[in-house]
Amino acid sequence: MSPARRARLTETLTRLHSRMAAHYGPTGWWPGDTPFEVAVGAILTQNTAWTNVEKAIAHLKAARLLSPRALLAADLAAVEAALRPSGYFRQKTERVLLFCQWLTDRFGGSMRRMAAEPLAPLRAELLALRGIGPETADDILLYACEKPVFVVDAYTRRILGRHGIAPHNLPYEEMRALFEGALPADVALFKEYHGLIVWTGKDFCRTQPRCAGCPLAPLLPRGGPRD
Repeated sequence: MSPARRARLTETLTRLHSRMAAHYGPTGWWPGDTPFEVAVGAILTQNTAWTNVEKAIAHLKAARLLSPRALLAADLAAVEAALRPSGYFRQKTERVLLFCQWLTDRFGGSMRRMAAEPLAPLRAELLALRGIGPETADDILLYACEKPVFVVDAYTRRILGRHGIAPHNLPYEEMRALFEGALPADVALFKEYHGLIVWTGKDFCRTQPRCAGCPLAPLLPRGGPRD
Protein backbone atom coordinates (compact mmCIF):
# COMPACT_ATOMS: atom_id res chain seq x y z
CA MET A 1 0.00 0.00 0.00
CA SER A 2 1.38 3.39 -0.98
CA PRO A 3 1.91 6.03 1.71
CA ALA A 4 -0.78 8.21 0.12
CA ARG A 5 -3.34 5.41 0.12
CA ARG A 6 -2.45 4.48 3.70
CA ALA A 7 -2.95 8.09 4.76
CA ARG A 8 -6.38 8.18 3.09
CA LEU A 9 -7.35 4.90 4.72
CA THR A 10 -6.21 6.15 8.13
CA GLU A 11 -8.33 9.25 7.69
CA THR A 12 -11.36 7.20 6.62
CA LEU A 13 -11.12 4.67 9.44
CA THR A 14 -10.54 7.43 11.98
CA ARG A 15 -13.64 9.23 10.74
CA LEU A 16 -15.73 6.06 11.09
CA HIS A 17 -14.45 5.55 14.63
CA SER A 18 -15.10 9.16 15.63
CA ARG A 19 -18.69 9.10 14.43
CA MET A 20 -19.49 5.80 16.15
CA ALA A 21 -17.79 6.93 19.36
CA ALA A 22 -19.75 10.20 19.35
CA HIS A 23 -22.99 8.25 18.95
CA TYR A 24 -22.39 5.48 21.50
CA GLY A 25 -19.70 6.65 23.89
CA PRO A 26 -17.50 3.96 25.49
CA THR A 27 -18.85 0.45 24.85
CA GLY A 28 -16.84 -1.46 27.46
CA TRP A 29 -16.71 -4.36 25.03
CA TRP A 30 -15.83 -7.28 25.63
CA PRO A 31 -18.04 -8.27 28.59
CA GLY A 32 -16.38 -10.64 31.05
CA ASP A 33 -15.11 -10.68 34.61
CA THR A 34 -11.84 -12.53 33.95
CA PRO A 35 -9.56 -13.25 30.96
CA PHE A 36 -10.61 -16.91 31.09
CA GLU A 37 -14.29 -15.96 30.96
CA VAL A 38 -13.55 -13.75 27.95
CA ALA A 39 -11.75 -16.62 26.21
CA VAL A 40 -14.60 -19.05 26.84
CA GLY A 41 -17.09 -16.44 25.64
CA ALA A 42 -15.10 -15.99 22.43
CA ILE A 43 -15.40 -19.71 21.71
CA LEU A 44 -19.10 -19.86 22.61
CA THR A 45 -20.14 -16.85 20.54
CA GLN A 46 -19.47 -18.66 17.27
CA ASN A 47 -22.74 -18.90 15.29
CA THR A 48 -24.95 -17.53 18.04
CA ALA A 49 -26.18 -14.30 19.59
CA TRP A 50 -24.34 -12.88 22.58
CA THR A 51 -27.46 -13.18 24.76
CA ASN A 52 -27.17 -16.97 24.41
CA VAL A 53 -23.52 -16.85 25.41
CA GLU A 54 -24.43 -14.87 28.53
CA LYS A 55 -26.88 -17.61 29.55
CA ALA A 56 -24.23 -20.30 29.09
CA ILE A 57 -21.64 -18.33 31.06
CA ALA A 58 -24.19 -17.79 33.85
CA HIS A 59 -24.80 -21.54 33.97
CA LEU A 60 -21.06 -22.22 34.21
CA LYS A 61 -20.76 -19.75 37.08
CA ALA A 62 -23.75 -21.20 38.91
CA ALA A 63 -22.25 -24.69 38.60
CA ARG A 64 -18.81 -23.42 39.68
CA LEU A 65 -17.31 -24.60 36.41
CA LEU A 66 -15.74 -21.40 35.11
CA SER A 67 -12.09 -22.41 35.41
CA PRO A 68 -9.89 -24.72 33.33
CA ARG A 69 -9.43 -27.17 36.20
CA ALA A 70 -13.13 -27.34 37.04
CA LEU A 71 -14.18 -27.82 33.42
CA LEU A 72 -11.64 -30.58 32.79
CA ALA A 73 -12.66 -32.40 35.97
CA ALA A 74 -16.40 -32.05 35.42
CA ASP A 75 -18.77 -34.66 34.09
CA LEU A 76 -19.15 -34.18 30.34
CA ALA A 77 -22.93 -34.14 30.56
CA ALA A 78 -22.80 -31.36 33.15
CA VAL A 79 -20.64 -29.18 30.89
CA GLU A 80 -22.89 -29.85 27.91
CA ALA A 81 -25.96 -28.94 29.94
CA ALA A 82 -24.36 -25.66 31.01
CA LEU A 83 -23.39 -24.78 27.45
CA ARG A 84 -26.67 -25.83 25.83
CA PRO A 85 -28.00 -22.23 25.51
CA SER A 86 -25.05 -21.30 23.25
CA GLY A 87 -26.18 -23.67 20.51
CA TYR A 88 -24.17 -26.51 18.94
CA PHE A 89 -23.45 -27.29 22.57
CA ARG A 90 -21.70 -30.64 22.02
CA GLN A 91 -19.35 -29.12 19.49
CA LYS A 92 -18.70 -26.11 21.70
CA THR A 93 -18.13 -28.29 24.74
CA GLU A 94 -15.44 -30.13 22.80
CA ARG A 95 -13.82 -26.84 21.74
CA VAL A 96 -13.90 -25.32 25.21
CA LEU A 97 -12.39 -28.46 26.74
CA LEU A 98 -9.68 -28.60 24.06
CA PHE A 99 -8.79 -25.00 24.87
CA CYS A 100 -8.73 -25.80 28.61
CA GLN A 101 -6.47 -28.80 28.04
CA TRP A 102 -4.08 -26.76 25.90
CA LEU A 103 -4.07 -23.92 28.43
CA THR A 104 -3.33 -26.40 31.21
CA ASP A 105 -0.64 -28.31 29.34
CA ARG A 106 1.14 -25.21 28.01
CA PHE A 107 0.64 -22.66 30.75
CA GLY A 108 -0.50 -24.53 33.86
CA GLY A 109 -4.00 -23.17 33.32
CA SER A 110 -2.81 -19.57 33.70
CA MET A 111 -4.14 -16.94 31.34
CA ARG A 112 -1.47 -14.58 32.67
CA ARG A 113 1.30 -16.92 31.58
CA MET A 114 -0.41 -17.39 28.24
CA ALA A 115 -0.65 -13.62 27.72
CA ALA A 116 3.10 -13.26 28.39
CA GLU A 117 3.89 -15.22 25.23
CA PRO A 118 4.90 -13.32 22.06
CA LEU A 119 1.97 -12.55 19.80
CA ALA A 120 2.90 -14.35 16.58
CA PRO A 121 3.69 -17.81 18.00
CA LEU A 122 0.78 -17.59 20.44
CA ARG A 123 -1.63 -16.80 17.61
CA ALA A 124 -0.27 -19.71 15.60
CA GLU A 125 -0.84 -22.09 18.53
CA LEU A 126 -4.41 -20.89 19.00
CA LEU A 127 -5.16 -21.31 15.30
CA ALA A 128 -3.83 -24.87 15.49
CA LEU A 129 -6.55 -25.79 18.01
CA ARG A 130 -9.56 -27.49 16.45
CA GLY A 131 -12.52 -25.13 16.23
CA ILE A 132 -10.59 -21.89 16.78
CA GLY A 133 -10.45 -19.78 13.65
CA PRO A 134 -8.93 -16.35 13.10
CA GLU A 135 -11.81 -14.32 14.54
CA THR A 136 -12.01 -16.41 17.72
CA ALA A 137 -8.24 -16.43 18.13
CA ASP A 138 -8.05 -12.67 17.74
CA ASP A 139 -10.94 -12.13 20.18
CA ILE A 140 -8.94 -14.09 22.76
CA LEU A 141 -5.66 -12.35 21.94
CA LEU A 142 -7.09 -8.83 22.05
CA TYR A 143 -9.59 -9.00 24.89
CA ALA A 144 -8.14 -11.73 27.13
CA CYS A 145 -4.41 -11.31 26.44
CA GLU A 146 -4.16 -7.57 25.68
CA LYS A 147 -2.42 -8.16 22.35
CA PRO A 148 -2.67 -5.50 19.59
CA VAL A 149 -4.60 -7.48 16.97
CA PHE A 150 -7.68 -6.19 15.19
CA VAL A 151 -10.71 -8.47 15.22
CA VAL A 152 -12.60 -8.80 11.95
CA ASP A 153 -16.19 -10.03 12.08
CA ALA A 154 -19.23 -10.07 9.80
CA TYR A 155 -20.19 -6.54 10.87
CA THR A 156 -16.72 -5.27 9.95
CA ARG A 157 -17.02 -6.75 6.49
CA ARG A 158 -20.54 -5.43 6.01
CA ILE A 159 -19.74 -1.88 7.11
CA LEU A 160 -16.56 -1.59 5.06
CA GLY A 161 -18.21 -3.16 2.04
CA ARG A 162 -21.27 -0.92 2.14
CA HIS A 163 -19.06 2.15 2.50
CA GLY A 164 -16.91 1.10 -0.45
CA ILE A 165 -13.78 0.90 1.69
CA ALA A 166 -12.96 -2.77 1.10
CA PRO A 167 -14.72 -5.71 -0.56
CA HIS A 168 -16.86 -7.60 1.93
CA ASN A 169 -15.24 -10.87 0.79
CA LEU A 170 -11.67 -9.68 1.32
CA PRO A 171 -9.74 -12.54 3.01
CA TYR A 172 -9.61 -12.30 6.79
CA GLU A 173 -5.89 -11.67 7.07
CA GLU A 174 -6.02 -8.93 4.44
CA MET A 175 -8.90 -7.20 6.20
CA ARG A 176 -7.04 -7.43 9.52
CA ALA A 177 -3.88 -6.05 7.90
CA LEU A 178 -5.90 -3.19 6.45
CA PHE A 179 -6.83 -1.97 9.94
CA GLU A 180 -3.50 -2.77 11.57
CA GLY A 181 -1.59 -1.02 8.80
CA ALA A 182 -3.68 2.15 8.99
CA LEU A 183 -4.15 2.53 12.75
CA PRO A 184 -1.67 2.67 15.64
CA ALA A 185 -1.08 -0.67 17.37
CA ASP A 186 -3.10 0.39 20.41
CA VAL A 187 -4.92 -2.31 22.40
CA ALA A 188 -7.45 0.11 23.87
CA LEU A 189 -8.22 1.57 20.44
CA PHE A 190 -8.62 -1.86 18.83
CA LYS A 191 -10.89 -3.04 21.64
CA GLU A 192 -13.14 -0.02 21.47
CA TYR A 193 -13.18 0.15 17.67
CA HIS A 194 -14.34 -3.45 17.43
CA GLY A 195 -16.95 -2.85 20.14
CA LEU A 196 -18.30 0.14 18.24
CA ILE A 197 -18.50 -1.92 15.06
CA VAL A 198 -20.44 -4.63 16.91
CA TRP A 199 -22.93 -2.12 18.31
CA THR A 200 -23.35 -0.27 15.01
CA GLY A 201 -23.76 -3.50 13.10
CA LYS A 202 -26.30 -4.86 15.58
CA ASP A 203 -28.37 -1.67 15.62
CA PHE A 204 -28.09 -0.45 12.04
CA CYS A 205 -25.89 -2.39 9.61
CA ARG A 206 -27.98 -5.54 9.56
CA THR A 207 -28.55 -7.90 6.66
CA GLN A 208 -31.19 -5.40 5.62
CA PRO A 209 -29.57 -2.04 6.43
CA ARG A 210 -31.34 0.44 8.70
CA CYS A 211 -29.51 3.59 7.68
CA ALA A 212 -31.91 6.06 9.30
CA GLY A 213 -30.21 7.30 12.45
CA CYS A 214 -26.99 5.39 11.84
CA PRO A 215 -23.94 7.45 12.83
CA LEU A 216 -22.18 6.27 9.68
CA ALA A 217 -25.00 7.08 7.24
CA PRO A 218 -23.57 10.52 6.30
CA LEU A 219 -20.36 8.79 5.16
CA LEU A 220 -22.04 6.38 2.74
CA PRO A 221 -21.16 6.65 -0.95
CA ARG A 222 -23.48 8.69 -3.09
CA GLY A 223 -26.50 6.55 -3.92
CA GLY A 224 -26.52 4.68 -0.59
CA PRO A 225 -24.87 1.53 0.74
CA ARG A 226 -23.08 -0.81 -1.64
CA ASP A 227 -23.99 -4.47 -1.47
